[in-house]
Amino acid sequence: MAERSVSVDKDIKKSISATDKDAQYDEKAKNLLGHKIILAHILVKTIDEFKGMNPKDVVQYIEGKPYISTVPVDTGSTNVEKEQDGEKVIGLNTENSELHEGLARFDIIFYVRMKDGLSQVIVNIKAQKAEPSAYDIINRAVFYVSRMISSQKGREFVNSNYNDIKRVYSIWICMNMSQNCMNYIHFTQESVVGTYQWKGDIDLANIVLIGLAEDLPEKEERYELHRLLGALLSAKLNVDEKFDIIGNEFDIPLESDIRKDVNDMCNLSQGIKEQAYVEGTENGIAIGKQEGITIGKQEGIAETIIKMYRKGYEPAQISDLLDMEVEQVREIIENE
Repeated sequence: MAERSVSVDKDIKKSISATDKDAQYDEKAKNLLGHKIILAHILVKTIDEFKGMNPKDVVQYIEGKPYISTVPVDTGSTNVEKEQDGEKVIGLNTENSELHEGLARFDIIFYVRMKDGLSQVIVNIKAQKAEPSAYDIINRAVFYVSRMISSQKGREFVNSNYNDIKRVYSIWICMNMSQNCMNYIHFTQESVVGTYQWKGDIDLANIVLIGLAEDLPEKEERYELHRLLGALLSAKLNVDEKFDIIGNEFDIPLESDIRKDVNDMCNLSQGIKEQAYVEGTENGIAIGKQEGITIGKQEGIAETIIKMYRKGYEPAQISDLLDMEVEQVREIIENE
């Protein structure tokens, strides 16, 4: 019983350690993606207004510092009332995360000023290590854009001023996919009866799904974003290989903070791989021992059957005595 308890405790510790490393990996990935120059590269490939622009020129349109894992998604928690210049205003809830522990949060959320200098959009970036199996990712993305819009009431518009709603983008990056892909999901207006066109901005809610294959794609224009994100998040590439792609291929300045985040990601990836190797080896040894016992038992039974047969026992008698199927007994005798 004590041995079983020790085994269970060991399994629990491994699970906690793996969960902790997964959480660390997720946090490092968010920090890396949260650099403005990286966000600018994403915007250039996903938002029409910025397509064709140099990402370095897009950085200026990203307002303030992106919020990373601070703003809650859940209803009633996204906004908070603050005091500004003696007046109470509603803003994004960026208070101490411990006050809302356990709540789902936007990985990265930030405001982008459009080139007209007047309008803004709100962008959320969400990174996933794989396409989830517990739910359909589009359903969750729809929930996110819905919250990004509904939470604007009281913060971006008041009363029934719905024309002040800001456009939102929820961009999902899924790693370890079977192929490199990108899909846009948005509203369309389809005339079913008549030709009347109803007024309103059907581009308010936008979902972009980016799938990254395990291996980096070749250098092609259509795969530029996949290649950059793949290099940033890859668990296969070493630091120098990542720096070569990020710095030389995409001309991203390798400033100290980016270098640190890339190094941290690589070190953590290496640690996870080493732990997986050790655990895999331990499991393999344990499985090997168990298989050896099973094979030993099987070989012992076969030897017993052969001895009994040589002493004159019939297959039916042997099967009855050893509680086995007679066909199994005959097969062992025939294969001697």
